Amino acid sequence: MTQPLITASALRALLASGSPLLLCDCSFDLSDTGAGVRSHAERHLPGAIYLNLDQDLSALKSTVAGAPSAGRHPLPTREAFATRLAALGFRDDLPVVAYDGSGGMYAARLWWMLRWVGHAAVQVLDGGLAAWTAADGALQSGPVAARSSGSFTLRPPLVSTLAFDDLLDGLGRGSRLIVDARAPDRFRGENETLDPVGGHIPGAANRFFRHNLGPDGCFKAADQLRSEWQDLIGGRRPADLVQQCGSGVTACHNLLALEAAGLGGSALYPGSWSEWCGRPQAPVATGA
Repeated sequence: MTQPLITASALRALLASGSPLLLCDCSFDLSDTGAGVRSHAERHLPGAIYLNLDQDLSALKSTVAGAPSAGRHPLPTREAFATRLAALGFRDDLPVVAYDGSGGMYAARLWWMLRWVGHAAVQVLDGGLAAWTAADGALQSGPVAARSSGSFTLRPPLVSTLAFDDLLDGLGRGSRLIVDARAPDRFRGENETLDPVGGHIPGAANRFFRHNLGPDGCFKAADQLRSEWQDLIGGRRPADLVQQCGSGVTACHNLLALEAAGLGGSALYPGSWSEWCGRPQAPVATGA
């Protein structure tokens, strides 16, 4: 799995070949946190297990040092996430394909987190559930039998993160560019409904994650993504970029798009705006 995205037709062929594979449904809705599990029960790819953003892909705030200022979806420790993966039946040698019903908005979080614990064999279904049904892919309903526990080994991370203090200390210095994946109105400080303060990190650029997708809900071609991102970042290297969003979720969509464009290497600020706006020493900017 050298490419971060897999088409519905390629996934159908892979499943038909009988190759070992773990399908993961990451469907979720920030405004209705039970919608994902209901959707999974109604229809899912054959044998796909369900991973919940709040329960499986985030830490409970009560377990995070510095809570409640750690953000709305704080990362668990790498050790805790590896333990959770093993309990769900993940294995070191098992390739993973993640999908959702939101253009990869939540599947990208699992893609990034698996790379964070050193698992390289992971892809996101391009176009998600809609692309799968358009390709006449088979669907199932009802519960999926629990998998027996696996053995998941924690390995060196394949991605990088940047903590609040380091981001604050480097603000406005050097060639670093912070890229915010939220919608433009939230970036400007308008129509904020998820966090107590509107605005953005001073000096940040805005790249709404949905701009990575074409009209069909699939990711744009690699050449187009590369051109659009290079227009945004100028002559900076991918390693000069820090990706953030509201709570460290849709920033992973931008990281996935960059990887697909051959521009991998950016860091993630996991706490993102929900952490930043909760820190009294953090400056806030509004407007474009």
